[in-house]
Parts: sequence; structure tokens; C-alpha cells
Amino acid sequence: MENPAENLVGVAQSASQGAITARQLDVRPIMRQGEVLETVPGVIITQHSGEGKANQYFLRGFNLDHGSDFAMTVAGTPVNMPTHAHSQGYSDINFLIPELVAGVQYSKGPYFADQGDFATAGASNINYATTLDRPIAHLEKGTYGFGRALFAASPKLGPGHVLAAFESSANSGPWTVPDSYLKLNGVLRYSQGNAVNGFSLTAMGYHGKWNASEAVPLRAVDAGLIDRFGSIDSTDGGHTYRYSLGVDWQRGSPLSLTKVTAYGLAYDLGLISNFTFFLDDPVHGDQKEQSDHRFVSGVKVAHRRLTKWAGRSVQNTAGAQIRNDDISNVALYATEKRVRVETLSEASVLVTSAGVYAQNEIEWTRWLRTNAGLRGDVSRYHVNALETFNSGTTSAGLVSPKGGATIGPWKGTEVYVNAGTGFHSNDARGTTITRDVDGNPVDRVTPLVRAKGAEVGVRTVAIPHLQSTVSLWTLRLASELVYNGDAGATEPGPASERHGVEWANYYSPRRWLVLDGDISWSRAYFAGAAAANRYVPEAVGTVVSAGASVDTFHRTFGSLRLRYFGPRTLVDDGSVQSKATKLVNLEGGYQMKKNVRAVFEVFNLFDDAVSDIDYYFASRLPGEPPGGVNDIHSHPAVPRTLRLGLILSF
Repeated sequence: MENPAENLVGVAQSASQGAITARQLDVRPIMRQGEVLETVPGVIITQHSGEGKANQYFLRGFNLDHGSDFAMTVAGTPVNMPTHAHSQGYSDINFLIPELVAGVQYSKGPYFADQGDFATAGASNINYATTLDRPIAHLEKGTYGFGRALFAASPKLGPGHVLAAFESSANSGPWTVPDSYLKLNGVLRYSQGNAVNGFSLTAMGYHGKWNASEAVPLRAVDAGLIDRFGSIDSTDGGHTYRYSLGVDWQRGSPLSLTKVTAYGLAYDLGLISNFTFFLDDPVHGDQKEQSDHRFVSGVKVAHRRLTKWAGRSVQNTAGAQIRNDDISNVALYATEKRVRVETLSEASVLVTSAGVYAQNEIEWTRWLRTNAGLRGDVSRYHVNALETFNSGTTSAGLVSPKGGATIGPWKGTEVYVNAGTGFHSNDARGTTITRDVDGNPVDRVTPLVRAKGAEVGVRTVAIPHLQSTVSLWTLRLASELVYNGDAGATEPGPASERHGVEWANYYSPRRWLVLDGDISWSRAYFAGAAAANRYVPEAVGTVVSAGASVDTFHRTFGSLRLRYFGPRTLVDDGSVQSKATKLVNLEGGYQMKKNVRAVFEVFNLFDDAVSDIDYYFASRLPGEPPGGVNDIHSHPAVPRTLRLGLILSF
């Protein structure tokens, strides 16, 4: 899937598979790095805490939390973190540099044999460029203490090129307690050859620290205790780093291609949060620190071969993947004003996962193609917990069949049918646990949770310059099991079902003009639950994304975009709902000289006072009853925000 969005008929295996080009990203207003993924139809990115924390992701009836059912890679290196201190599959892409992105390939559903853990709702692969047209300096300044500087170049070195980039940024935001988010980020890549015969060696480094204003109870805002941008605990925040080294090697011929990817990754996070304020500890407060320190290593090998069988074109692919997470410390501490006062849970964990797969694609006729895949995965967990009764070793395995058929094209139109099984893993600590942090007996969780999905869709380019896709899909999870990193306990849940429709359109009537519009609708239910308690809380329902982009028309360029995040049910009986969030963002610019561009961005153009994200749970403010008060807790979208930039090329 390395073709631009307008050329996927005859290439894609499903209607919900696609690619985003660097050109599309270049004229799109992006406030957070994670919003690169909002180019994927149906995806919503939010934040409920400080900007240095991983974003909250929504797609296909899921509140994906920080990445539990959406697999992500950047430059060949995985992003999702299993057995993470904060949440299973935690995916922080604050290290992403949008100017270096060469493209985004995405797919949805568990239909693809090369995708393993977390790839249930979908998966994305963000590629970095190997070379730049010319060196660039991008300088930005904005409201609320925002500043950013990026320098990047790709000089020739011997038979290849060196891509070097360094980014520094600061952002305080509109919060009463400034975020004071400071980020240092760098990429160094050496590459030779091309995507068929070549290699690249990529080093990436990121360090960030920040303060955090967590979601606040609406009753505190209504009573005038704080405003929408205030906080109850002013000492929340965090710090993180991520340093990785990866190599990609590929050798090919007209009939075959072999690709090998290897990587190593050092990661650390210290996240300090207080969600319930004084509910558990009325004296010191409920602030907690989640700590995660690990080294990740892995190898991926894939071989693809084209051949003939009975006069028909056949493509066979086989691959193997192995990953090891050596987690020296994953812990939960009670803190007060960022000072540790008690160890609630602490463990070292070794998570080893391996997968092998095979996929066969046959072109039976000019109008019928099929693909069939089989994947096998095994995972082994070794947990050494501070509480020895929660230590142990477990393992599990799954076999996942997948398949699909493509009918067409007729007059630029194809019909797709897909079905398959996949999985997401659960926190390793939940597979060996016997008692929670309060000493209460708890049940262990299933290590690997099965997902089953299917969809039917249509893709057409029958109308000149327009690509349109429609898909109807369904997805069932065997269990909504999660490990609650805030409480240090597992929370087994029932099976769930999700159904939905997606309609995506990309229209380019002129070389310099693009109109796009995507609508997604989905519903999520607990399978077999009583009608009064069947709703999956926080499940995304309706998502609309639409925009118009101009790329270098009489020296001007820009984009105007609408983002609609529909209301969500916040509790399983449906009695409490969030309000919808509608935002309009604007980007514009002018090519002052051949090597100088001026850019401006306005986020939340109409200054709408809406939420970025809402939750419903019990918390306690000083003077409230010991059991706390159930309330909506909201993190507001930023008010109208202006950023000005100057892009210099040499």
C-alpha cells in the first residue's frame, strides 16, 4: 500500500485500506503530531491531560484509549507498548516530525496476515522520507507560549544520503497551570538504493517533560471553584524519553522481494496524575505516579514472490516477526505533590511475542482476485512482582485465518468482501495476578483476546478526479478485558460487538485543488448484556471530517477543515452522554520567494467552547461526602489559537 489515495483501484484488498501522501499532509493544519492520523477516515485524536502524554484515539466504535486496538509503526519501529504502566498498547507519537513524513498507509479490520497484536480496529504505518528536495528551516511562533524550530537536510554521502533533522518546541497552552511542555527531538538516517534494492539505518531520539491539567468535574466549574482551563491538582505532569535505532534492508527482482527490519528501542515514562482528587485519600489526595522503563528489540522478515499457476498470476508472501519487551520497572506509586509516599505495585516483566504468517493472492480472471492468509502468534510473559503472590510465568497462542475477494474493476469500480480474525494482548501482570493492591482476590485475564471481523465495500473512480469508498463492517471482541493501570487491578468485561458504515471521498478537480469529505457511523454494545446496560462507555459514534485544500495557486496555499466528534454514551445504561464537539481549523500561506514561504494556522477558528474529551465517574472535592460525587469530567478543546511560521529552503 504505497500508492497515493487516488490510485488504489486494482491495488487495494479492501475498501477501508488506503494511503495518505506527503502532499496531502503539507497543506493540512496540524496542532498536535498525533493529528497526522486524523487523515485516516474515521479517526479522532484528543487529549485529556498534558500535551506530552500520548493522545486518546477513537475509531470504529472504539475509545482506543491510548492505542489498545490500533497498531502503529513509525519508520518501521513499533509504537504500541504492551504491559504499559498507564494503559495496554500505549502509543505516544509525540516524537513524530510531520515535515519528514513521506506517507501514511492504513488499513482497518483484522483482515491482513502481516498484522498481529493490537491490529483489530485497524493499523497504520507512517513512513519517513529518505531524502528532502532541499534543506529546510521551519520557525514557528504562536499564542499561549508556543514556539517551534525545525532544521532538516539530506546531503549526499558516498553512494547514499544522510537525512538529519532536529526539532525543539515549547508550549504552555491556555491552562491556569501552564503545560510548560518542552520537547527535544531528532532523526538521523542513512540510506542507499530504493524501495526494491537498498537499505536504511535510522536513529531517532525524543525527550519531553510537561505539566498537566487533567479533566475537571463540571460541578467545580459551575460552582466557580475553577474555570474550564483550571485544575484541581496543580502538580500533575510527566516526563518521557524514547531513543531508537532501526535498520531496513530489501533485495528484489521483477518477481520477488525480501525485506528485513530490525530495531532496538529504549523508553522511559514517569506520569503523575490525579483523576479522583480526594476520593481514596482525603488527607494526601489521590495523586499517583505511573512509571515505565523498558528496552524493546525485534526483527521482522518478509518474502514475497510472483509466479504463475494454471496461467493465473499468483503472489505468495511469507513472514516472521519477533519482539521482546524487557521491562525493568513497571510500577504504580501513591504520590503527593510529585513526591512518592507509598509503593502500590511494582514489577519487572519480560514479554516475548512471535508470529509467522503466509498469504496467497490469486488473480483468477480480469475481474476477480482473492487473498487468503493464515497467521500464528505465541506470547510468553514472565512477571516478577514486588508482591510475590502476583509473580509467575504464562504463555498463550492463537491461529488467525483471514481472507477476502475483490470483484472488478468495471468502469473504475471494485467490490470487496473481507473477513478475518485477529487479537489484542492483555497486560502481562493481569495473567499472573492473584490479588489487587488492596489485597482483594481477583481473577486472572486471558493473555490474548480474540477479535472477529468482516466487511463489504465499494471503491470507485468512475467519476473523473474522484475516489469514493463505502464500507459496511462488523467486529466482535471476545472480551473487553483491560488492565487498569490507575488502580493496579484487572477488570474483566463481557464480549462486545461493533457495527458501522464509512463513506470517504477524495476529489481533485484541479491540480491545485482538493475537496475531501468523510463520514463514519458506528455503534458498540456489550454482547449478551441486559438491555439496560448494553452500551460500551465512551464508544465513538459519528465522525465527520471535511475540507478544501489549495496547493500553490498563484503562490498561495491553504486548507479549511471541519472536524465533528459526535456525542458519546458515557455509562453503560446510556443515561449520560457527552456533547458533540465541532471544530473548524484554517491554514494559509504565501510563497514569498522561491525558497521562502510564510504560513499561518488558526485552530478552533470560531472559538467554540467545547470539550476535547468527556468522562463520567466519581471524584471527591474537599468537603464532599466520603463516597464522592458522580459527575462528567471534561477536558476542554483549546480556544482560538494562532500560529505563524516561516519556512526557509536552501
